[in-house]
Amino acid sequence: MISISKQFLRIALVGSLMLTGQACSEEFLDKKPQGELITEDFFNSQEGAVQATNAIYWQLRQWPTHVFAFIGISSLTSDDAEKGSEPGDASFLSEFDQFTVTSTNGGLNDFWNGQYLGIAKANQVIERVPAIEMDETLKARLIGEAKMLRAYLYFNLVRAFGGVPLITQLQDDNAPAVPRASKQAIYQQIEKDLNDAIAVLPEKSQYAATELGRATKGAAKGWLAKVSMYQGKWSEVLRLTTEIMQSGQYDLKTPYEVIFTEAGENTSESLFEVQNAALPQGGGGSQYAEVQSVRGQFGWGFNVPSEDLVKSYEPGDPRKAATIIERGETMPDGVVIIQNATNPYYNQKAYVAQNETRSPNGLGDSNKNIRLLRYADIVLMNAEAANELGQSQQAVTSLNAVRARARGSNAAILPNVVFASKEQLKAAIWKERRAELAMEHDRFWDLVRQGRAGTVLRALGKQFVDGKNEVMPIPQPQIDASGGILTQNPGY
Repeated sequence: MISISKQFLRIALVGSLMLTGQACSEEFLDKKPQGELITEDFFNSQEGAVQATNAIYWQLRQWPTHVFAFIGISSLTSDDAEKGSEPGDASFLSEFDQFTVTSTNGGLNDFWNGQYLGIAKANQVIERVPAIEMDETLKARLIGEAKMLRAYLYFNLVRAFGGVPLITQLQDDNAPAVPRASKQAIYQQIEKDLNDAIAVLPEKSQYAATELGRATKGAAKGWLAKVSMYQGKWSEVLRLTTEIMQSGQYDLKTPYEVIFTEAGENTSESLFEVQNAALPQGGGGSQYAEVQSVRGQFGWGFNVPSEDLVKSYEPGDPRKAATIIERGETMPDGVVIIQNATNPYYNQKAYVAQNETRSPNGLGDSNKNIRLLRYADIVLMNAEAANELGQSQQAVTSLNAVRARARGSNAAILPNVVFASKEQLKAAIWKERRAELAMEHDRFWDLVRQGRAGTVLRALGKQFVDGKNEVMPIPQPQIDASGGILTQNPGY
């Protein structure tokens, strides 16, 4: 077993979390993970290098990385969602909903630990795999995968907290606590990792069918485009999204209502999604779906669509029905939602149909993949970048391509947007992002980068304070463990 440094214990792994983690066989991304511990043997062979890389993917489906805390920070903070469930259940999530969150909120520490656990696993691969005698092409690819995943995890951290400790190497046990790097330094590291990954990763079509879900050149470009968008680097956004759109790897052919079903996993719509598996023995899935499923019928009922989201859709937009479950609704699998459900609405994008693959452990071990980056997002980023750069025709073309997929064969709804002015087109693109990507963990961070989070959220009664609530407080256990080396965000 690899010993973990005191630094990670102080900065990233406060509590009983261990750097060692369940890994899996190469077939993990074919939905056949096999649990193993990371040991020294992982870094002595080609097989071990693959298993160590798979351990990073394993971390993505864990509770602290992409379940409760992730939902609280990325979704409940937005105007799309509310806490849901029973009023007294998991009351700490209400603090994200109302922006009363403090540094002692346990969800913050969970989220911090989840991202840094993944980063620790990525650092192992990046630092230790180069010395292994193995196929050089595979070696470069595995390091590229680790760099893309590390970049994504740091992207989550920088959006949530601003500057954070930048840890890119394994440290010895006596290494001092690492202070926060600047937000700019974190973005620079993310960009470096993604550019390194782009240089070596295959395109999606170059992977065997058994390895769908691994990091690809298109996914790395997509994340770099998004990272560039958050920094206002519009020329880079336009270049990268155009390359993705011209790659022939992705399209908008998957019907919107299919994207979030089992049949919609890893289609031409998908750039990157967390792979979950319903194994006969259990243990391959995630609680992501369970915590959002209908309270009193299937799951816990958290992260429910808001009334404001319900009212935001254009008349007849079929994405509304594909996103929002209502009381008494008959679902596509024939299930009728109970009339007395605790909340009026639930997240259909987290719904697991009765006719889809299920784990013997129930919905808490769900097979449902977590979609993180979709092609429609790429096309809308392309539209926004083109508009910012004065290329209105390209912006309109990309925007209307997303609307065309949503309307399907019904010409009576979602008419093409006609360009009027740059500002009007920007508003139309922002509105389209909300409709297309609702409940997909983008809306709050979109509002922040657009500079209108306070205006939008205060209008709904949320206690958002400008200059403070754009980021979360640094978790107090991390500050304490660092001996005060970590500093708190303003206002907290």
